[in-house]
Amino acid sequence: MVKRSEFEPGRPLVLRGGTVLPMDDGRQVIHRADVLVTGDRITAVGPDLPVPEGTIVIDATDGIVMPGMIDTHRHMWQTAMRGYGADWTLTQYFVWYYLEYGRLWRPEDVHAGNVLAAIEAVDAGVTTVVDWSHGLQTVEHADAAADALRSVPGRFVLAYGNIQRPPAEWTGAPEFRDFAARIAGGDMLGFQIAFDVTGDPAFPEKPAFEVARELGVPVTTHAGVWGATGDDGIRLMYDHGFMTPETVYVHGASLSADSYHRIAATGGGISVSTESEQSAGQGYPPTWAVRAHGIPVSLSMDTSVWWSGDLFSAMHATLGADRSREHFEAHAKGETVTHSGLRADQVVHWATRGGARAIGRDHDLGLLAPGRKADIVLIKNDASPVSFPLLNPYGHVAFQAQRGDVHTVLVDGRVVKHEHRLVGVDLAGARLGVERTIEHLRSAMGEEAWLKGMNPDIPETTVLDNPYTYTDYHSASTHTR
Repeated sequence: MVKRSEFEPGRPLVLRGGTVLPMDDGRQVIHRADVLVTGDRITAVGPDLPVPEGTIVIDATDGIVMPGMIDTHRHMWQTAMRGYGADWTLTQYFVWYYLEYGRLWRPEDVHAGNVLAAIEAVDAGVTTVVDWSHGLQTVEHADAAADALRSVPGRFVLAYGNIQRPPAEWTGAPEFRDFAARIAGGDMLGFQIAFDVTGDPAFPEKPAFEVARELGVPVTTHAGVWGATGDDGIRLMYDHGFMTPETVYVHGASLSADSYHRIAATGGGISVSTESEQSAGQGYPPTWAVRAHGIPVSLSMDTSVWWSGDLFSAMHATLGADRSREHFEAHAKGETVTHSGLRADQVVHWATRGGARAIGRDHDLGLLAPGRKADIVLIKNDASPVSFPLLNPYGHVAFQAQRGDVHTVLVDGRVVKHEHRLVGVDLAGARLGVERTIEHLRSAMGEEAWLKGMNPDIPETTVLDNPYTYTDYHSASTHTR
């Protein structure tokens, strides 16, 4: 047993004797192997490694050692509302956040949600999260979001968004540019711009793309969300040259083959949030179609207002949805699926290397190999009957493991969780911040509205399924009356 006081910065550390999934191109499994960490880097992977004197030894016997998981789309600011919208539809989510109560969030509320979400991610072995932060009404909100992420020992990407104002307006503000200049270029805190494209032929989002291009910042966008964003938006992006290999298309669940061709041709990737898509209504989880077009995939969990905050659930749900679609289509033709098209090792790849590629970090994250960043997860739970027998490691990760089985987590070579307990994390402080946010929201809304919000009626409004009110554009697939 390693004492927490022994986790000194810079001291070498080895995870000894585990089943190692390096996530290399061959998807190999290395049995009874070690992973040696020096500083913030992996220095060796293999059986019976010699280690420097004084190296900390973590026993990984009967466990799985794998790269830290990477979530490419999580609305972290909403985590203070955990489970509140369990019975919502996507329309009700839009109405609640975009049209009614999203403006109630103060900077300190964004901070509280981000801190809790960041701790939750690290605890579940998600070492990097893209904070799709579309609640940043002011730069003060953005500073609060960034400060929260810096306070937790994880790796994050702040994707700056603002659902309360048109993208062209807030990206063109001098204070936004000042913020972008202050935050850009960090190793532990990256930066993206987050906004959606309605499909309006006037292309009101074009100035926001131009700002992103000028600043050299990737864009992440909800695309293929039924009733809100569809093929028209993809076509506008393509025709104006704004589809790049760095662009991440979130959901991609209600797009045509034409849009998939455009994404594939321009090298972008799709962040699939299966729990979200199969429940909220963006469209059927699209991996079955995306795979056919050779588009890179990463996984995400979207928001804890509804769903789980871990990628074990995402992998499990994605395998189930993809295979269900495959069987359904075969049965409709009177055929039988005899071999699964999507395998367990593929979804583990999407949860690790797929995420690294999506955020432009495939050169140093998502792979256990010498020289790579030491973002590492040990899955081991000697107190659980589900921890054995360990026969198919990829299948075990995708179907059997859960957040409670995360034994040890390293981020940038730093131990942030060990023996199932977080290290150097102020969970009590996070709880206090969230309690203050909930108290503020209930007071500002009133108790009747607060309780009704958990199962709301849809108010009478001309905008039901598309929350973007900065344009009057209507089509067969967007604003309906």
